[in-house]
Amino acid sequence: MVKSTNKQYDLLKQQIRNLPEKPGVYQYYNADGLIIYVGKAKNLKKRVASYFTKDKQISGKVRMLVRKIQEIQFIVVDTELDALLLENNLIKKHQPKYNIQLKDDKTYPWICIKNEDFPRIFPTRTIVRDGSDYFGPYASAKMMHTLLDLIRQIYPIRNCSLKLSEENIKSKKFKVCLEYHLGNCLAPCIGKQSPRDYQENINTIRYIIKGNISQVIKQLQQLMKEYAEGLDFENAQHIKEKIDILKKYQSRSTIVSPGIKDADVFSILDSDKEAYVNYLKVIDGAIVQAHTIEIKKHIEEDKESLLLHAIIEIRKTMDSKAPEVILPFDPQIELPGIRFSIPKIGEKKHLLELSERNTKYYKLEKDKQRAHTNPAQNTQRILERMQKDLRLKSLPKHIECFDNSNFQGSNPVAAMVMFRNAKPHKKGYRHFNIKTVVGPDDFASMEEVVYRRYSRLLEEKQELPQLIIVDGGKGQLSAAVRSLDKLGLRGKIAIIGIAKRLEEIYYPGDSVPMYIDKTSETLKIIQHLRDEAHRFGITHHRNQRSKSSLQSALTEIKGIGPQTEEILLKQFKSVKRLKEIDHSELSKFVGQAKAHLIIEHFKKG
Repeated sequence: MVKSTNKQYDLLKQQIRNLPEKPGVYQYYNADGLIIYVGKAKNLKKRVASYFTKDKQISGKVRMLVRKIQEIQFIVVDTELDALLLENNLIKKHQPKYNIQLKDDKTYPWICIKNEDFPRIFPTRTIVRDGSDYFGPYASAKMMHTLLDLIRQIYPIRNCSLKLSEENIKSKKFKVCLEYHLGNCLAPCIGKQSPRDYQENINTIRYIIKGNISQVIKQLQQLMKEYAEGLDFENAQHIKEKIDILKKYQSRSTIVSPGIKDADVFSILDSDKEAYVNYLKVIDGAIVQAHTIEIKKHIEEDKESLLLHAIIEIRKTMDSKAPEVILPFDPQIELPGIRFSIPKIGEKKHLLELSERNTKYYKLEKDKQRAHTNPAQNTQRILERMQKDLRLKSLPKHIECFDNSNFQGSNPVAAMVMFRNAKPHKKGYRHFNIKTVVGPDDFASMEEVVYRRYSRLLEEKQELPQLIIVDGGKGQLSAAVRSLDKLGLRGKIAIIGIAKRLEEIYYPGDSVPMYIDKTSETLKIIQHLRDEAHRFGITHHRNQRSKSSLQSALTEIKGIGPQTEEILLKQFKSVKRLKEIDHSELSKFVGQAKAHLIIEHFKKG
């Protein structure tokens, strides 16, 4: 740790020694008296002291934070839960520079059932404390409007703002409007619908909004049965139509399992500068809502802390009272009225995997947006990710990848492809015909081409890459490293090998491979390099084999000398192409006599 002044450092160390070993919240202040970080702890003394160690694992961002600390204040609480809630409130109030930011500041729509005679039902983004009922919020306005359309399809509810008091209705103050004639309202304004009948519809609508559609269907089925038994087939048919509409709407929901009932599902995807948390709301075994938020990080935070913040904030925002919360790992905390589930198999596990897929898709879309709006920033982010994943000293702006290619030992060649700023730089691609190796020896071939490539760059004083990738495992990597040793480049250029079978990454001198997350951008770019080198090498090798076949065929023709061979090899490249050309076209290159010899030879063959 770098200290601002020895005196200030000593004061802080003394204060840390006096901190209580109790749960609480700590606040770091800078020289201007501003809160720059708020944190929670099971043990205040141990947690705060951890920032001031000489541990090399502490990130540069945390060291930067520590340099700016001028004062430490703390608040002792009874439990870790109290610390979590207090930390959350203080972060929202002060928005410290180094704390996480939940990027979810938009207002969400609610469905309001107005507290009035003959209640109206409508969407709103403003909550008025007047006794009205509010349901939501809805992360998707489209989903909310779909639900409102369903309700209006089944139950004729008024949408006017008339004051339908008993006195006004009895005095015949109102007249029916077009909505009544269209069948969208049963005209309670003139007494055609009783308050009791209207309120029964409102009570049923409450069940639908809450997601208890199965219960509503059961009630309607019982009512339909009663109408049918009473031979009231018209009303029975009307109820059946409502049931069909509800079942059709219900079928659009993702049914998880009737046994899961009500639950919240959370998953997290963590990356360098941000994390993404997905939330699925499950009611009666069906997913009724999905939402993903982005968390902006300013220093490194563990996934457990990030997810806990998100759970508290999202459940509060979405007004969730679900008794079960399904998570990918144990949050190591107890929240009153909540049962945490960390499934390993079964339907809850499938539900968690669905949430995780949603998180990945959301991040993918975000990355695409960034790449489109700010390609330079996106490239920088990718290179920084590669540097971290591959433990490189510098950004891999210039990468070169090598691959060998031969067919049953014939025509051994190698290919080198170049990427600049994580993208192919095709002007830098190179082919190599193996010169010093006899037979199919991949290791010796790799040693030759790596030596030839970098001896030439050194001789011509050209730019060297920051990273070399060798297509192959430990053997090919060791061969390439021998060439770097000969050239005095060992340690000056990072080099790794990638084995095809399990996408293992090998480092020089390390027999244990490293495995990179299969979904990471780093592995995708390495695979792209490897595939490009393989494609480029195979194309060259195919051309070499065609050229070799043509050369062999031409040597059999009497009267065709080396000079004519060279012309034909350069122009036609393969036996197939030479066979397809007619006499007049061929004679343009070698004359009529030789053209005749060649065509007659291939006719015999």
